[in-house]
Amino acid sequence: MKYWPVPKSHSKNLPVSGVPGSFWENRGDRHHCGVDIYAPEGSDVLSVEDGEVIDIDIFTSPDKIPYWNTTYHVLLKNKTGFVCKYAELRDILVKRGMVVKAGELIGHVGLVLNTDQISKQSPQYIQRLNNNNKQSMLHFELY
Repeated sequence: MKYWPVPKSHSKNLPVSGVPGSFWENRGDRHHCGVDIYAPEGSDVLSVEDGEVIDIDIFTSPDKIPYWNTTYHVLLKNKTGFVCKYAELRDILVKRGMVVKAGELIGHVGLVLNTDQISKQSPQYIQRLNNNNKQSMLHFELY
């Protein structure tokens, strides 16, 4: 990566096995298919490489799961051939077909969890995130 995607993240290290937000973390209801980079809501999200925006869509929604807020994702095909998914964004500042440079602002970290909707029936990992004040993050995947 030429640029760290969230300059104001709580950590500049990718979460490793056993740490919340790590790749393939067993969440009880599924395995986590990316990494979560925890950061304050509204933090800048930057493109890690030069690339083209190939998709934009809703990522989380209370229509799917009540404790989720609506967030968005951007798929960016890098010049290296890899595709990066930047997800759980509050907003998106790029458009499909747009070419972006490494380090360019593409959106902002969203508030993923609606704390008013989290209950004892919610999955344990959701309750832990809420209790540890980790409701906002960039969910990042690489293909």
